[in-house]
Amino acid sequence: MKQHPSRKESAASSVASRVPDPRRFEASKRVLLVDAFMNRFIKVGGIGVVVAVIGIFVFIVSQVVPMFQSAKVDLSDTIGLGEVLPEGDYVAIAADEWGERPLALRADGRFFTADLGAGGKVTEIDFQFLDGDTISTVSAMPGSGVITVGTAGGKVHLVDYEYEASFSGGKRSVAETLAKGYTGDFGGPVKRVAFGQSGAARLVAGLAAGAEGDLLTVNLIERKRSLVGSGTWRETASIDLTKSLRPGVPVNSLLVSNRADTLIVVFANGEVDYHFRSGTSTEFELRQTFRPFAELTNPTIASAGFLFGDVSLVFVSPTGENLVYSLFRTEEEPVRIFHPTKDFASLGGKAGAAYFTKSLRNKAFLIGSGKMVSLRHATTEKVRWEGELPFAVRHALIGAKYDSLLFLGDDRRFHRFALDDPHPEVSVRALFGKVWYEGSPEPKYEWQSTGGSDDFEPKLSLIPLIFGTLKGTFYALLFAMPIALFGAIYTSEFLHPWNKVYVKPVMEIMASLPSVVLGFLAALWLAPILEQRVPSILCIVFLLPVASFVIGWLWSRQPQSIRKHVPAGREFLYFLPALLGILVAGWHLGPFLEKVVFTVPDAEGGRVGDFTRWWPAITGTAYEQRNSLVVGFVMGFAVIPIIFTIAEDSLSNVPGSLRSGSLALGASRWQTAWRVVLPTASAGIFSALMIGLGRAVGETMIVVMATGNTPIMDWNIFSGMRTLSANIAVELPEAPHHGTLYRTLFLGAVALFVMTFAVNTVAEVLRQHLRERYKTV
Repeated sequence: MKQHPSRKESAASSVASRVPDPRRFEASKRVLLVDAFMNRFIKVGGIGVVVAVIGIFVFIVSQVVPMFQSAKVDLSDTIGLGEVLPEGDYVAIAADEWGERPLALRADGRFFTADLGAGGKVTEIDFQFLDGDTISTVSAMPGSGVITVGTAGGKVHLVDYEYEASFSGGKRSVAETLAKGYTGDFGGPVKRVAFGQSGAARLVAGLAAGAEGDLLTVNLIERKRSLVGSGTWRETASIDLTKSLRPGVPVNSLLVSNRADTLIVVFANGEVDYHFRSGTSTEFELRQTFRPFAELTNPTIASAGFLFGDVSLVFVSPTGENLVYSLFRTEEEPVRIFHPTKDFASLGGKAGAAYFTKSLRNKAFLIGSGKMVSLRHATTEKVRWEGELPFAVRHALIGAKYDSLLFLGDDRRFHRFALDDPHPEVSVRALFGKVWYEGSPEPKYEWQSTGGSDDFEPKLSLIPLIFGTLKGTFYALLFAMPIALFGAIYTSEFLHPWNKVYVKPVMEIMASLPSVVLGFLAALWLAPILEQRVPSILCIVFLLPVASFVIGWLWSRQPQSIRKHVPAGREFLYFLPALLGILVAGWHLGPFLEKVVFTVPDAEGGRVGDFTRWWPAITGTAYEQRNSLVVGFVMGFAVIPIIFTIAEDSLSNVPGSLRSGSLALGASRWQTAWRVVLPTASAGIFSALMIGLGRAVGETMIVVMATGNTPIMDWNIFSGMRTLSANIAVELPEAPHHGTLYRTLFLGAVALFVMTFAVNTVAEVLRQHLRERYKTV
């Protein structure tokens, strides 16, 4: 007979069948492998990102570090050593642009050259010009192509020299050519000479011994150009400046600028006369008399000379003090005169400079006496290199390419040393401090990387660029931050959920707009409109917020019987027409306000409304079409979506129980949002602001296209600026690889990197502080 299980047995069996199988919680091997792979992949990816960022930073820094290296001159490695020149007193030297074939003039008028590229072989040049006379004084200005020779017979000769390179079998050979260019009679034994030329004009100054005293004469030599070429040099004027001399005070030296308009007379008592000739005039005006070392016990001048560009003068005292005077005009002075601008370190109490020579590439110059040599740069006011040579120096030259130093020693041999100084115009002070540039009446921060002439002085201060970055960021956040934050609060706390579904995606789409498109619209569409409608913008900026607060206040005072007809979160649909009407009214009210308030005198003696003229007249600052107001609007438009999205997410993630508790205790929705939700989400909101700040700091295309890119330091909202990122975009295509400008732009990138890192670090510290403070709310 078949046995049926009892009811208890059936129940026990049913329970046993429902007991879960423990193996169902075990993950498959495939899931475990994928999980393990993803864990390692994410770790490796994170480490890779960190390594990449560090690598980028290291690369950028590696491009910057070489800028701050000092000049290097290896005295143990002579790249050119000439044979011993014949016996005699050598009074001047000159060299080709490669420094391979220097020539020397001996006191008897004979020229010798040394081929430093072929073992330094010395040969005499077959050239005579003295005609039995004897040399009494010589001036050889580097790079002029002319050696000026004064003689005891009262003559001044201009000896033109020229080098020509030829190539054969892949090797370069250099040959010199000498020619007698001009001879003038100065009426007595010549004591001092000076020469300068500019285009078709040459200026020769000579101090000669006359029967009743010294004679100072300046001869103007010109040649006319025609379609068939240049004519011959002819003396067109002889200017007598003898009356400007001091009786009984000898003249130590004469200097003539390469613009052929300036004559400097250096007297034995330390006084300096500055004579100037305007344009094509044949008359000199004594513009200034000054004494550079008037405060010293011995105020005399050991050596003096023009820097490259002939705007600055270098003076060295007998005790080694070194000053630079530059031409500029102050508000009280009608013309440019010389003022002290640079004070270099002394040569160390040793003998004053016996020689001076300038660079033909930059504002560097070389001074020294005996074996002591000092290479200095006027812009940075730094000693680039200083040392003692194994021989005493008679004459010195800086290579035309600023890549070598050439000396004629007391051993009558040419010595050429390699010079490695690729960035002489760079120093910490030049990049981040105030520098007294040529032509400027005071030290200042300035960025101007290029100029219209070879003698331009690069101005590479990063301070105007950092200022422009902060200025653009400030005005962008001034516009974006209130709109984004109040918009996020309203969307999160007051807007109806159905409308929120559309608002959030629209804001995120705004963030995807290319910045180049925004910059294009700002420059070509918005800027011209705002230029004519600033009063309208002022009306809107005032009326719209005031109207919004008034409407909100009035609505909150309405009885419940009226407010119940408008669904919560849909109030804006009823207020929007009124706000649009106020916006249109403010736009049309602007021209009326301009005619009433922002008026300036017109040509007929009346008043006319013109804000673009009123602003400069009242504030003394410029009004430019592409200005910070335009950048604030457009860059703020690009930043708003970022701040809004992150802030709204932070507000929405506040637990609903906090809102419910606040409302249950009798707080209004606004009180709940302001005192409960906002503090709780403050860490996230602060992160949103910092990310928006980082977006504004690094913005490039909007700033490039909408600001005018003027690197000025002015908080004026109606002037432009240039930011670090925009400067990199504008300058880098024209920067020579590994040149000073190239590396300075990388330094700007380092500054951006450091600024971003500092902002992020501070933001994270404050975010953690806010998080800890409000975590118990």
